Amino acid sequence: MSSAPLTSTPPPLLPAKSKSPPPQHPLLSHLPHCTSLRSLAQLHAAAVKSGLAAHPAFVTRLLTLCTAPGAHPAHLAYARQVFDRVPHPSDAVWYNTLLRGYARSPSSFPAAAAEAAVRVFARMLEEGVAPDTYTFVSLLKACAAARAGEEGRQAHAVAAKVGAAGHEYVRPTLINMYAECGDVRAARVMFDRMDGDCVVSYNAMITAAVRSSRPGEALVLFREMQAKGLKPTSVTVISVLSACALLGALELGRWIHDYVRKIGLDSLVKVSTTLIDTYAKCGSLEDAIAVFQGMESRDRQAWSVMIVAYANHGYGREAISLFEEMKKQGIKPDDITFLGVLYACSHSGLVSEGLQYFDDMKDHGIIPGIKHYGCVTDLLARSGKLERAYKFIDELPIKPTPILWRTLLSACGGHGDVDLGKRVFERILELDDSHGGDYVIFSNLCANTGKWEEVNRVRKMMNEKGVVKVPGCSSIEIDNTVHEFFAGDGRHPKSQESRKMVDEVIDQLKLVGYVPDTSHVFHVEMGEEEKATSLRYHSEKLAIAFGLLNTAPGATLRVVKNLRVCPDCHSMAKLVSMVFNRRIILRDLNRFHHFEDGVCSCGDYW
Repeated sequence: MSSAPLTSTPPPLLPAKSKSPPPQHPLLSHLPHCTSLRSLAQLHAAAVKSGLAAHPAFVTRLLTLCTAPGAHPAHLAYARQVFDRVPHPSDAVWYNTLLRGYARSPSSFPAAAAEAAVRVFARMLEEGVAPDTYTFVSLLKACAAARAGEEGRQAHAVAAKVGAAGHEYVRPTLINMYAECGDVRAARVMFDRMDGDCVVSYNAMITAAVRSSRPGEALVLFREMQAKGLKPTSVTVISVLSACALLGALELGRWIHDYVRKIGLDSLVKVSTTLIDTYAKCGSLEDAIAVFQGMESRDRQAWSVMIVAYANHGYGREAISLFEEMKKQGIKPDDITFLGVLYACSHSGLVSEGLQYFDDMKDHGIIPGIKHYGCVTDLLARSGKLERAYKFIDELPIKPTPILWRTLLSACGGHGDVDLGKRVFERILELDDSHGGDYVIFSNLCANTGKWEEVNRVRKMMNEKGVVKVPGCSSIEIDNTVHEFFAGDGRHPKSQESRKMVDEVIDQLKLVGYVPDTSHVFHVEMGEEEKATSLRYHSEKLAIAFGLLNTAPGATLRVVKNLRVCPDCHSMAKLVSMVFNRRIILRDLNRFHHFEDGVCSCGDYW
């Protein structure tokens, strides 16, 4: 056998010695023994010399080996070059093999894989080779991975033209493609056209609903599946648990956990990892820890999710301890792991530790992303190192996003630095002038320092641009039903009862020293009493009051809010936990707050 070295370019095809090589050529007997690309390349060189390089059996074996699951991108590139050198490839299996390889190409190259898949498909049509269902399944998967919606729609059109769009394997792939590309409406249209019941199609729609922040719709689809007797897969339960996490629906998450045990999916690492994430996001760190400790084996993702869970709940030291234990176990951290550690440091005031871990990323070969930079910005800004945070953002090797500047602007508001706040506010407007929260934070900062002309200017800008403040919304789960409350309005049928309860609660809290914190209400025309009234019916207060009315004495209240909790609501929650002997777990935009016996887990460092 030739000892040809492995190269990135296959040897050139030489004229065949005969038009039809013997079907049992001696070289073909070596094909089953080629288990690596190097050995196959050596055989390829020998095949070229003997005129066998275009033999169907040889080409099929080579393409199959080079596109096997887990193959390196270089292998796929080699197979493509071999394929391109075949004058007129007419075997549909060759095209499908290549397309399948691109569909499962490493996630770091999805766009390139989708583009290559489209070119292979175009050549297939040019050569007059009829595509089949396998062709469209692989092509659509490649488009989905790259979020290539336009190419996916074109593939759908061809599939419809040749009568393959309604096939039992193609239709679920179409639903998934549209869902992955963000076209939930098109995915739903395809789903509603289904002739029969298909678990894969339900999985695609449930996943699409979760990714488009419609967890309620995901749960409705899951119940439909159950009613039809369809057995869920691991993909199903992972998506449904993610829906519970978005809603903060702990009891529903626990019910699904029991269901997962019954159908035997609880032993899967990915399912257990999702359970950890769901419990943590629903406010039950205890349940998350129990799942983690009960896992027979843990991969890197499981460790990372648990570290992030500790970080989100304000247990910075525990997150760092777990990170160090992970390394001792020989598990190599990735970018998500370091994100959790940096998040833990920023929310626990561990500045020097956080900066050291940020530097350690380089030793692990990890290039920081925008979220890592955001954590470092928050770490510096939250601790009062505002100018250093500004310099850090300004000197980044990548273009800063508005979110980074918003992190610093919020810190400027907390520390009362109006001059730096103005500079940061102007940098934000250069990138995005449509976010109402930016105007509110800067306006409040100016009002707090008596700069009323600046306040009026900012409010005028808001009016001219039609920018509005996002209304506060809080939810609480009671008896497997999630109840939502909006600040100041009466959308919930029990909102009037909740308001009355808020009044009663405040009257009792005043007896132990509660005074409304109006320091962050900046309306020059308002008196103190009016300011206090404007704070009284914030959404988290309504949700807590509703929980007090509708749960047994001593029951834990779990509230999810879409914005950052305000200082007055934070103070009130601490007192409620003490006076009413309730544990309150509140998840806001940034973190979890555990209120118990008049104290918050954040230590007021938020």
